[in-house]
Amino acid sequence: MAVTDATSPNRCGWAGSDPLYCAYHDLEWGVPVHDDRLLFEFLTLEGAQAGLSWITILRKREGYRRAFASFDPELVARFSEADQARLIADRAIVRNRLKIGSTVDNARAFLGVQQEFGSFDAYLWRFVDGAPIQNAWRSLAEVPARTETSDRLSRDLKRRGFRFVGSTICYAMMQAVGMVNDHTVDCFRWSQLQKR
Repeated sequence: MAVTDATSPNRCGWAGSDPLYCAYHDLEWGVPVHDDRLLFEFLTLEGAQAGLSWITILRKREGYRRAFASFDPELVARFSEADQARLIADRAIVRNRLKIGSTVDNARAFLGVQQEFGSFDAYLWRFVDGAPIQNAWRSLAEVPARTETSDRLSRDLKRRGFRFVGSTICYAMMQAVGMVNDHTVDCFRWSQLQKR
């Protein structure tokens, strides 16, 4: 459980003091993810976040899980136009027609990647040779919004039919799923994730 009192450990500056944000920072952000369903969840949520704050998406995360069949890509890939129209009225998620449609399209593309590579995990982690990139940023100002690797991932995902997968979105996903350790060196999680 995230600790948010005066005895709290030093965190990355973006975590602030919101308990939900702190828990996400302390328990999830930067931890290597190899479960395909969770990878589809992060791919979806990072795309939904475009133009919004991450805390907005975190607060709607349970709504997204309900709306998108617990992020089962096989089920989401079968969503009809009527399903998508229903979701546009769902206040528990970001009600953006393009983002909702992209989630369904991305589920279909996701299944194609799984068929080709055996898993989305196998496909995704090859972009970092199967191991997290260990960065050593001293301040948030040093952390990039995109990299050459996220550029390559973005291009390849788009080629495969994915949408809402620009380089910045891809890099945010890479950070979230632990493909890169972008905790700042003064953050207690930076050293913990060096050991993974």
